[in-house]
Amino acid sequence: MTMTRRRRFLIVASLAVSLLVATVMVVPPLLWGDGIDYSQVAAIQTTTREFQDPSSLAKAWALPVAQRYRAGLHYQSNGSFCGPASVANVMRSLGHEGDQKTVLNGTGMSTFLGVLPGGMTLDQLADVAQKKLGAKVTILRDLDLEAFRAHLRGTNDPSRRYIMNFNRGPLFGKSMGHHSPIAGYLADEDLVLVLDVNEKYGPWLARSERLLEAINTVDRATHKKRGLLLMEEPTSP
Repeated sequence: MTMTRRRRFLIVASLAVSLLVATVMVVPPLLWGDGIDYSQVAAIQTTTREFQDPSSLAKAWALPVAQRYRAGLHYQSNGSFCGPASVANVMRSLGHEGDQKTVLNGTGMSTFLGVLPGGMTLDQLADVAQKKLGAKVTILRDLDLEAFRAHLRGTNDPSRRYIMNFNRGPLFGKSMGHHSPIAGYLADEDLVLVLDVNEKYGPWLARSERLLEAINTVDRATHKKRGLLLMEEPTSP
């Protein structure tokens, strides 16, 4: 008996979906890592008390900017969408409509079957943020610890938003480029609140020096260091 046209279509569609899922799961570590072996790194979720300490997280969530995010953090829809999800969350925290399904509309960035095959660089994300927010957007690279901590204190300023681009390797022992918002800084404890848009991790805390090490890694796509996006709301005249 010959295969019906409908059945052939379903088989092809199923294979396409399977291929897409495999690509999202396997390709990111190959494309978005930095080629360095981090397997000997002591991961912060197993070696630091503060990583998701309930009392420290509660204190961080009470910070002025963190409260703007707390109403509803949206996680990335797939492994390539950490950048769009981060911008969408920033938009929502500022009271704008933000949806990762539409955040790329009108930006010149396009997807293939809902995936960004090469992910997004920090420069590309800055362009998206500029077009969607209409705010002043600044890329911050090559920061030393003093300058980084100065910007971390700025994360508590309601007129500012920050997204960091980092490699998970120096923090978690697995090489993977990623974007996520920074929502606040507990300066006395030197703890940074990261709103990880990967639901597997969720919000977590890290010390500034360890986080800077992850931010100061090199993105192989651009041969530039990763860094921060600073977005500043226009001030009234």
